[in-house]
Amino acid sequence: MARFEESEKQLIRRCPRLGGPISFRYCRTCERDQQACWKIVDCWWETFDVVNYLRDTLPESQMQRILNPKPPSKLAGIMLCADRARSRSSDIDP
Repeated sequence: MARFEESEKQLIRRCPRLGGPISFRYCRTCERDQQACWKIVDCWWETFDVVNYLRDTLPESQMQRILNPKPPSKLAGIMLCADRARSRSSDIDP
């Protein structure tokens, strides 16, 4: 298992939510409180047995959230994108 965790950064695919390339490691920690993305199974099932891997590595509560996803509302997604853009622009401003 430790060997796979080392290669999480090397597993790359296009994210349907963000529109660009991301690593599996990002998918495992991108939600609040460093939880896995609710679409992680949809995105990675063709690459490897992501369900069994997550069952072995995540707490049961996170696993249930992933297996029974409730996507965020459109408004919540827009607000999240706006917050991220705002924080990026404040990092750039002198």
